[in-house]
Amino acid sequence: MSETTAASKDPAPDPAEDNAFFPSPYSLGKYTAPKTDFDGVRHQGAYTGGRWKVLMIGTDERYLLTEDGTFFSTGNHPVEMLLPLHHLIEAGFDVDVATLSGNPVKLELWAMPGEDEAVRKTYEAVKPKLKQPLKLSEVVADGLGPDSDYLAVFIPGGHGAVIGIGDSEDVTATLDWALANDKFVITLCHGPAGLLSAAKGKEKSPFDGYSLCVFPDALDTGANLEMGYLPGPLRWLVADLLRQQGLTVLNSGITGRTHQDRKLLTGDSPLASHALGLMAADALVGAVAAEG
Repeated sequence: MSETTAASKDPAPDPAEDNAFFPSPYSLGKYTAPKTDFDGVRHQGAYTGGRWKVLMIGTDERYLLTEDGTFFSTGNHPVEMLLPLHHLIEAGFDVDVATLSGNPVKLELWAMPGEDEAVRKTYEAVKPKLKQPLKLSEVVADGLGPDSDYLAVFIPGGHGAVIGIGDSEDVTATLDWALANDKFVITLCHGPAGLLSAAKGKEKSPFDGYSLCVFPDALDTGANLEMGYLPGPLRWLVADLLRQQGLTVLNSGITGRTHQDRKLLTGDSPLASHALGLMAADALVGAVAAEG
């Protein structure tokens, strides 16, 4: 690949769909790397009870329609999904994967850090579940309740998380259950779009008054367009809608910041994946230990 091509800020065409685009080579040079900042887990094998699990809600959507009619070829960001999961799995918790439709989880594989052993190890471990996930409505019907084996709900980021998850009655029911049963909700980057669904059918969001970290709207309306990461403007902005629902956004940039407010654990971007995984493992292991 020539230096000129590698530095291009033009979004790269996705030949699988009309008017669809991957991020530009220039933007990928800015946003991706062969390794993450992972430097180890803190709770190796800490939980051995065999009961408690994490329910991950992944996106089954590939194409995000933008305001100008282009498609962004997206999905879940692999680092934002797999690095937090790595910490939880290594601590001893099992993971169930669900999507809205029961169709496979879509990944932004162009962001996969190919030299990162922790991420790759977890990808291989959960790949069968990503290919054949549970259908979220069936989990809601059969797997939730006061005696559920789920200790936490995890919604990873990537722009694919804004497609449908924030307007799903099944996600509403899942978050209602998590709040009513004092479970953890873990999410980062664009994943907090899922929290928007909690307000469906209510006068106000149950997360009204919470503080969180989320991917900044200013990057999606500014640099992500200028560098060709996005092919067109987004039709709505996650942080803006969360603020409208009464949540306080703590970050203005992406520095890897994380935050815990009650049992809501959030991070600002892929840079927060390792720190959020550490925080989540601390929280879940601590919760199990407190129960005896």
